[in-house]
Amino acid sequence: MMHIAQNNTQAGEKADRDIAGQEFLAFTLGKEEYGIDILKVQEIRGYETVTRIANAPEFIKGVVNLRGIIVPIVDMRIKFNLGEPTYDQFTVVIILNIGGRVVGMVVDSVSDVITLSPEQIKPAPEMGTALNTDYLIGLGTVDQRMLILVDIDKLMSSAEMGLIEKIAA
Repeated sequence: MMHIAQNNTQAGEKADRDIAGQEFLAFTLGKEEYGIDILKVQEIRGYETVTRIANAPEFIKGVVNLRGIIVPIVDMRIKFNLGEPTYDQFTVVIILNIGGRVVGMVVDSVSDVITLSPEQIKPAPEMGTALNTDYLIGLGTVDQRMLILVDIDKLMSSAEMGLIEKIAA
């Protein structure tokens, strides 16, 4: 039995190593800077006109045809109640691949890719953010910057966002 326990410890250490030097795509929504796992990002595009879907929640802007794949587009600014969104040449759509589903996420801008070590990631405090803390990995700090790290898998597959499954199906 001791051998099995040792293997579990090694698996835990591997998980820790995977977090070391984890890369996050930094983007802005309103005045805050957020980060998502770069491995979930398929591509980054400019905002283009979407086809509206009847009876979809307001934060689902509609769908676009991306090389033959119909992709639902979610406006995170509407989702998180960050004021009236504007669509200009700086508006960006991050195309995500989550569990084999392709989803577009509208953000104000994308800045860069940041590598964070486990020491740079602090647990998210309980606070009244627009974002439910269930969807937060934590807060990443680099020099004077602070990124709100979002667990995009959890957020996109959450009950209120689960509608994406219906649209994409």
